Amino acid sequence: MDDGVAAALAASNLARLPRPALQRLLAGARLVRVPAGSVTHREGETAEYLELAVDGLVRVFVTAPDGRGMTVRYARRGALLGLVSLYADGTGMPAGTQAVVDTTVLRLSPEVVRRAAAEDADVADALLHELADRVRSFVHEITDSAFTSVRHRVARHLLDLASQESRAGAGATPVLTVPVSQGELAEAVGSVREVVVRALRDLREAGVVSTHRDHIEILDPVRLSAELGGTWVPDRPRR
Repeated sequence: MDDGVAAALAASNLARLPRPALQRLLAGARLVRVPAGSVTHREGETAEYLELAVDGLVRVFVTAPDGRGMTVRYARRGALLGLVSLYADGTGMPAGTQAVVDTTVLRLSPEVVRRAAAEDADVADALLHELADRVRSFVHEITDSAFTSVRHRVARHLLDLASQESRAGAGATPVLTVPVSQGELAEAVGSVREVVVRALRDLREAGVVSTHRDHIEILDPVRLSAELGGTWVPDRPRR
């Protein structure tokens, strides 16, 4: 098994499966490289799919009638995508998926997965845990979107991206550089550019960030994290 796939499986809810059940589940799976910016699945699609993020970063997003979008989840290594499509009884997917950076996913066979879940209680249990995680995550997202300020959401989003996708700038003290424009940031947090620009100006005047046309530098990650009171959805070790 590829080392990257093994690491992704170990970080996922599939890690709880006995080896024979896991091998059965992976029958017919294939690795797919997804270029940055590619929309792999769109809202309303009825095609079934289940993908494991092996590397990179995928955003799950919804789109309003006026064209504005909002990111509702970031899927990193170990994340499963599309499980609801296997059990949604033909209804369209409620969200789309897009690769934020070059990403590799392991595409599992929907038929194999559904058959394994029906015949193996261990597989069904692992998938139920995954669905429970997704429900909990989306409830957190609802409360964050409804009850927190744009400044809070901007801080969370920048730290979320920086934790996985930033690069260190030159100098004695590393600067976290997030490759995102102000317009993309506004879309990700479900606001308009003008409001996000004001929030970034406040953070810039506080000496926390530096803004540029196509990227934002986080000058003081610790102070920026104080906007949140902690990490909103902490990673946890898998069994």
